Amino acid sequence: MSTELSTGSTLSPESSPRRVTVRAPAKVNLHLGVGPRRADGFHEVITVLQAVGLYDELTVTDLEPADGSGDGPAVTATVEISGEGAVGPAGDPAVVPTNADNLAVRAALLVAETAGLRGRRIHLAMAKGIPVAAGMAGGSADGAAALVACDALWGTGLSVQTLAELAARLGSDVPFPLTGGTALGVGRGEQLSLVAAAGEYHWVFALADGGLSTPSVYREFDSGATEGRTADGRTAPTPADAVRAAVATGDPAVLGAALCNDLQAPAIRLRPSLGDVLAEGRALGALGALVSGSGPTTAFLARDAAHGADLAAGLAASGLARAVRAATAPAPGATVL
Repeated sequence: MSTELSTGSTLSPESSPRRVTVRAPAKVNLHLGVGPRRADGFHEVITVLQAVGLYDELTVTDLEPADGSGDGPAVTATVEISGEGAVGPAGDPAVVPTNADNLAVRAALLVAETAGLRGRRIHLAMAKGIPVAAGMAGGSADGAAALVACDALWGTGLSVQTLAELAARLGSDVPFPLTGGTALGVGRGEQLSLVAAAGEYHWVFALADGGLSTPSVYREFDSGATEGRTADGRTAPTPADAVRAAVATGDPAVLGAALCNDLQAPAIRLRPSLGDVLAEGRALGALGALVSGSGPTTAFLARDAAHGADLAAGLAASGLARAVRAATAPAPGATVL
């Protein structure tokens, strides 16, 4: 499977290209239980994921085959990014990759390979509304969106199961934005089953300056671990029974009390300021507060929309976050617009 990539090209209006736009959601981990490191280097997890109403929109434009014959590389792609991550700090280059490392590009290649296509030429226009490097699966949402968009654009007719399998090949977090809603993830987190959830939830997210390396957080989690056991002696991830029961009630107060993240303590050890943000959110009346995934975003559950607006304003005024976002949940999965 090969690719050729470039950026900044202009699309020709004479070509009247076909295009598909797909919107995919961010996620928050209501529960993230982590077990000891496995033989393959991954950690066994039990997680409950909820899709939230922050979205990336990916428009895939199908141009003429690169050489007019359908031969050559499977996919030749150009990438355009707008919104969060399009430009780095102080005008540095884009934070989001525009080469073969971009999950949307890799997803397009997987669809073409699976369908036996060659010589496709596409343009990927990514409008990012999900915070970048924030532990909210923005890159994974882009990968999921590209799977759905390319399948629709090329009429490949891939099954839901096939798309999920391709998503798992791209990364542990990619299958969930396909489904959205609320789901239980096991294994690496890629094996999903829907969770019965009632009601609507109002979330506020405090975004931190700079990222927090997921491998570094896991290394900190493993600090002091022994073979087959976590640092606190567990042989398996923390069970998710309390959160699963909580979302079935539809009561945000019950869910707030059940939120759990085994990576929160190591993330705070690496970035102590996260503890200050969590304390501020609790002082402002959040029903629940936790680090989102491996961080560095912190997530706060509000009583209702009005409380969410007050909570967002208070966190913004505290000066402890570079930005604050509010969103409702659960949100739908990757959707063709």
